[in-house]
Amino acid sequence: MTDAEFDVMDELYFVTAFATLANQLDLPEHELKQTLQSLLAKGWIKCFKSASEELVADELDFESEYKQYYFLATKAGLLAHNSK
Repeated sequence: MTDAEFDVMDELYFVTAFATLANQLDLPEHELKQTLQSLLAKGWIKCFKSASEELVADELDFESEYKQYYFLATKAGLLAHNSK
């Protein structure tokens, strides 16, 4: 787990909007986007349309809509985060 991934995971114990993450973290937007994509690929986070509506993989248009999404750590992600 990279330092950026660790910092992002720190913020994802609850469903959190991209805008909130961008405000909370000291990461350039492109780096935050790449980090979220990496965490998604590892299965360490879930992606949501709204604070309560989870997206399934085939509905996800991360490349163009990532700023509208919400994120939450998965159990696997929390285990990885807490073991670092």
